[in-house]
Amino acid sequence: MTGIPTATISRLVTYLRILEGLEVQDILRTSSNDLAERAGVTAFQVRKDLAYFGRFGTRGMGYTVPILKRELMRVLGLNQTWNVVIVGMGRLGQAIANYPGASDYQFQYVGLFDVSPDVVGRTVRGLPVRHMDELPEFVRRNKVDMGFLAVPPDHAQDAAQALAGAGVRGILNFAPTVIQPRMLERAGQQEISDEWRAVIVENVDFLAGMKRLAFYILNPHLNAVDTEETE
Repeated sequence: MTGIPTATISRLVTYLRILEGLEVQDILRTSSNDLAERAGVTAFQVRKDLAYFGRFGTRGMGYTVPILKRELMRVLGLNQTWNVVIVGMGRLGQAIANYPGASDYQFQYVGLFDVSPDVVGRTVRGLPVRHMDELPEFVRRNKVDMGFLAVPPDHAQDAAQALAGAGVRGILNFAPTVIQPRMLERAGQQEISDEWRAVIVENVDFLAGMKRLAFYILNPHLNAVDTEETE
């Protein structure tokens, strides 16, 4: 699967959330028109997004909700367990650790890390907070897939480097700064680190969302249905 737009993956997550809601309501069938209306996109966009991954519906009959949900779970990799560590166990890190629902999608918190002596040694959600010095060995021993960063912005790059160097391939960055994987270098060398060529970074920016909201509140006529691609 090559050439799939990033926006398509984001919309798949939205479609999955909609399907889960339909399933709770015991609605067993849906259509591209129905999904489009609920997702705020066009029916053509729904069909195009799904077509990247196969044929899931029947012409004239639409989609079976449980089957499409199962297939999207498979496409998104949510039918397997993902081991996750959290770096930065201040208020935000603890809130992330205690957020309900992660385990419903096979995201399993296996380790918590910090450098503050006031935090290291505490227990959060049944897990001890370890010092960052233990991170490399812990990641290798526990086959960690993802790392969540909840550290101050001036520590984010170093924390991300530590995760990448230990072998973590996915980083969800909650620090209010943008981490660029290819800007990080192997310590003491000028070439780009081999580890970072395989690392995926997602930057979560609450303020960016607030800024977008402010813009669309001031310009409501621009907040139209997503028509990124049309027939």
